[in-house]
Amino acid sequence: MHTLTRGMAAILSTLAIMAAAHAAQVSVHDPVMAKEGDTYYLYSTGPGITFYSSKNMVDWQPEGRVFAGQPTWAKTAAPSFDDHIWAPDVQFHDGKYYLYYSVSGFGKNTSGIGVTVNTTLNPRSPDYRWVDQGMLLQSVPERDEWNAIDSNIITDAKGTPWMSFGSFWNGIKLVKLTPDWTRIAEPQEWHSLARRVPLPPRAGEFKPAPEEIEAPFFFQRGNDYFLFVSWGLCCQKEKSTYNLAVGRSKSVTGPYLDKEGRDMAQGGGTVLLKGDKDWQGLGHNSAYTFDGKDYLVLHAYETADNYLQKLKILPMTWDKDGWPQVDARDLNRYQSRQLPAAKR
Repeated sequence: MHTLTRGMAAILSTLAIMAAAHAAQVSVHDPVMAKEGDTYYLYSTGPGITFYSSKNMVDWQPEGRVFAGQPTWAKTAAPSFDDHIWAPDVQFHDGKYYLYYSVSGFGKNTSGIGVTVNTTLNPRSPDYRWVDQGMLLQSVPERDEWNAIDSNIITDAKGTPWMSFGSFWNGIKLVKLTPDWTRIAEPQEWHSLARRVPLPPRAGEFKPAPEEIEAPFFFQRGNDYFLFVSWGLCCQKEKSTYNLAVGRSKSVTGPYLDKEGRDMAQGGGTVLLKGDKDWQGLGHNSAYTFDGKDYLVLHAYETADNYLQKLKILPMTWDKDGWPQVDARDLNRYQSRQLPAAKR
């Protein structure tokens, strides 16, 4: 009986290894990450905000959704809201986790950015409970020349929080937040950080084309602030033109200059990573330092899998002039594995 048990255990172990080797890759849009203890958490666009957990950044266990229902204010900001919450951003501040998120109608600036707060990211903790703080910012058609989606939070040298956001329309904006990180600070302070065309903001610009810029994300290294943005079109399968560009500044509020010294607010930006024959489009990145190593996190559309979006976590290094760089070959080297859903 003991021998049989040992034999069965060996068989089950082999089957588990084989299953893991053939597990599907994680399919996400707009991924962001955080680490609590020894566990990484991944959040992405999806019904109620989809999230996963992992011990190694490779094997990811689905954890369900953050919002059991819908944010109470979602339909007010976006009448066509269909339960898909967009572009989360997870931050840790003053002992709490802040999860920013967007609701919108596709191709419209009927949008809003909200934030929900928790003391832990572990869904099995007795303290796990997201408390929604409501809407921070709303964009209204024919009133606003910007789109209130794709938020990311950064603090300046004084610890003041700022929220970047924006998609198409008049490009990427920045606005100061209150010390509790949940509201726009008064008096309001706004800045324009990046756009595709080398023109100043134009009054009455209520149409999204042809900007093709979105998804700002900050990364601080030493005294430098880096602004990543996504250029091109996402979600178009073989027609996707999504790619990543970056600029650098000594101040959170800019100006962000590319390698040639061009201001991103005037159409500048240095391309960091583009799609190739295997990955038609890639973008909407985040960037982190975990255990002393820097990573670029993004989604990419795999040509061989009918352009299904896949999670990519790439090592990020720095050239002699202090600019970020990634190896495009790592797009094929990194293969995530989706584990069975968690049991509660």
